[in-house]
Amino acid sequence: MCDLRAIAMRYADEVWNGRRMEVVDELFTDGHRYHDPALPDLPTGPEGVRRRVETYLGAVPDAIVTIEDTIIDGDRIAARWSWGGTNTGEILGMPPTGRSASITGCHLFRFEGDRIAETWAFADTLGLLTQLGLAQIGPVPATVAS
Repeated sequence: MCDLRAIAMRYADEVWNGRRMEVVDELFTDGHRYHDPALPDLPTGPEGVRRRVETYLGAVPDAIVTIEDTIIDGDRIAARWSWGGTNTGEILGMPPTGRSASITGCHLFRFEGDRIAETWAFADTLGLLTQLGLAQIGPVPATVAS
């Protein structure tokens, strides 16, 4: 059996932190599906992975991801991560703010052999947008709190 943890770490280290998009073709299946609520229309395969990474790195070019924890179960691995940097590019259609932000999240990877076939991303997108000044969290109205 292949080392799923090592493959997930390569994705973080080489693709996200090393900005080596050519590695995506080695790590993901041709039919890979990315499930990211913030980017629901990603194409399948390595192209969708590249597009997702380039979208976030385009918004935060100095971002660094750190894998904090992993859990493996059969052909799946959950990776809890932290990610952060300075917003100097457009993010989700909003202009750059020049502010720094740091969030946490989790990826659940499903493997087929030694390649990632499906990915679910769970990230604190609201926390990111709030830290960047692009969203505001206010008090809960009394009618909702009751």
